[in-house]
Amino acid sequence: MVIIVLVKYVPDMLRVRFDVDRGRVDRSSADLEINPFDLNALEAAVRIKEELGGQVFVLSMGPRRTESALKDTLARGADSAFLLEDRKFAGADTLATSYTIASAVRQLGHFDLILCGEKTVDGDTGQVGPEVAEHLDMPHIACAYELNVTRENVTATCDIGMERCTFKTSFPALITVTKDINIPRLPAFRDRARARQMAVRMMGAAALSGTADVARFGVQGSPTKVYKVVVPSDEGRKGKIFRQASDEAVDEVAERICHLVSPNNCAGDI
Repeated sequence: MVIIVLVKYVPDMLRVRFDVDRGRVDRSSADLEINPFDLNALEAAVRIKEELGGQVFVLSMGPRRTESALKDTLARGADSAFLLEDRKFAGADTLATSYTIASAVRQLGHFDLILCGEKTVDGDTGQVGPEVAEHLDMPHIACAYELNVTRENVTATCDIGMERCTFKTSFPALITVTKDINIPRLPAFRDRARARQMAVRMMGAAALSGTADVARFGVQGSPTKVYKVVVPSDEGRKGKIFRQASDEAVDEVAERICHLVSPNNCAGDI
């Protein structure tokens, strides 16, 4: 069983700054960490490997500074890690990102299953996983919180709005998972020490040119354009204390409640 796990390194969203002039996240303004949902995908892959045997490959796209951080996935049980790193990949929207990743998957060769988190905490679109499957022309199942994998097929139970559905598909397939599927393990010290000695394999645009159209990478291949970014002010919650009951206090409270419930119908007397 060969499993590829798609991993993204995201900035600490509590500390990251936004470049409003360029309409993008300033990823250099905060430390990077593995997208939490992708940790669940990696844990699911390692558990499948432990049960059925095989290999787990991690594939990520990002700046070179994530190379050392990728070794954490090796400490958590991945067998190999690959980093898509090239300035030509920069500025990619979900379509260009998924196309680039799918091109790299083709380069890696045979695989049975692709796992990734249902979404990332920085973009929150949930689009890249299914788009990768579409580029590779294979079935995909989204938002799985339970997996049953055999050597012949995979069954996934998913949250679909207010419903829970079960789907079965043969290999190869792509599945996105939720945080409810498992609790990711913490690597032991010996696993971290072993991972530090392992190499992360780099892949640039030139390495993919044989199976991809380089014009579909990065900004050039991104039809989505951000025209404006607005960062709302964080004013926090406000309160007011009325020391004595009065008609004015009752009217003010009623008016504020009315504006919260039905702001278009609050004109005139309450």
